[in-house]
Amino acid sequence: MSRDENEPMTGPSSIGCAPLTGTAMSTGQAEAVAPLLKALADPVRLRLVSLIASAEGGEACVCDLNEAFELTQATISHHLKVLHSAGVLAREKRGV
Repeated sequence: MSRDENEPMTGPSSIGCAPLTGTAMSTGQAEAVAPLLKALADPVRLRLVSLIASAEGGEACVCDLNEAFELTQATISHHLKVLHSAGVLAREKRGV
């Protein structure tokens, strides 16, 4: 879907989406939300969140998540750390 440079920019409501707010975001709000969106912008991390959210009780073990990807446990752990740092996920160590 390309946009002609001469076309006016449109908001979400003009393309069929409900607006998220009645006013524009402040600089502070945008700066607060940006790290969350950055963390979710990676396809692996987005899929991890989806897998965890759909798991029983909304929680999952790293060992179970590894099976869904062709990635090393270290890579999965890195992605989970990024999501945790952004405030998307909470973590708890068990059975060590």
